[in-house]
Amino acid sequence: MASTFEVLAEPRRREILDLLRTGERPVNDLVERLSLAQPAVSKHLKVLREAGLVEVRQDAQRRWYRLRLEPLAELDAWLAPYRAMWNASLDALERHLDSMPDEGD
Repeated sequence: MASTFEVLAEPRRREILDLLRTGERPVNDLVERLSLAQPAVSKHLKVLREAGLVEVRQDAQRRWYRLRLEPLAELDAWLAPYRAMWNASLDALERHLDSMPDEGD
């Protein structure tokens, strides 16, 4: 099975997750919003489902997909040290700028 990072490397899959952020959606809605053929959307949804990023529920003839947040915690944990580095760099820049004399003084 592909890792979360490999699955999310595909831009269309990230678009699907962005659409599902606002709530559960049927496949046909995703097809319409993405302007992709239904088989292509279904293929992406299958990969996302196998990676645990989305789950599906059947309602009569419709399949509704929703985002699963738990796997995204893995990404957040991996990004945390990089976010800390970025924040430290911005804090250092702020201190440097604060230490500079104002123009005209």
